[in-house]
Amino acid sequence: MTGNSYYYRKLHSLLGVIPVGFFLVEHLITNYEAFNGGHQAFIDSVRWLNSLPLVIFLEVFGIWLPILYHGIYGLFVAFQSRNNVNRYGYFRNLMFTLQRVTGVVTLIFIAWHFFQTRFQVAIGNETHDGLGVVMHEIFTTPTYFTLYLIGVLAATFHFTNGMWSFLVSWGITIGPRAQRVSSFVWMGVFVIMSIMFILTMVAFTDASFQDTSVLDMAGKH
Repeated sequence: MTGNSYYYRKLHSLLGVIPVGFFLVEHLITNYEAFNGGHQAFIDSVRWLNSLPLVIFLEVFGIWLPILYHGIYGLFVAFQSRNNVNRYGYFRNLMFTLQRVTGVVTLIFIAWHFFQTRFQVAIGNETHDGLGVVMHEIFTTPTYFTLYLIGVLAATFHFTNGMWSFLVSWGITIGPRAQRVSSFVWMGVFVIMSIMFILTMVAFTDASFQDTSVLDMAGKH
């Protein structure tokens, strides 16, 4: 494996952006409809996604297998890496450590979120149209809300800080100035995405997401 580790790492890095990073952004935009337009808008967004051609193929090969590889190999990297934050303590070393920690947290969070939502749809316990009600039940439980908050912040940090590393490792941001500017850009993206996720979570607590009559209305569209 040592001889091919360069290619494994490059694939791990690339998959973190395409398609895993794109999926996180798409997931944010879809769920943000709960805040932007309420229950009906959220259902319409979910229904549109599930009307795409070859949606199962896209989910398996465009989302879950890449996440599986990125996550498992990321765990290997995390436990093999030497974190010298206590010895050096400078900013980028801290970011390096946080990247590994948030990677582990994010992988656990994704597995848990998948089990509560998509897996329940797959085994017939829930429908895509009913996911708004499911999310309402989750986010009106304080413990779940707190755990989801930790999960989404970890995932957002892991993506945005990972984008900084990706641009460096692929030779796109070369030199201290470019990397410093990139740091500010991705910090800004982290703040924006985090706010959007939090607004979405709060939106799901609204009582309108208990209204199952909206599901019937969506089915008539």
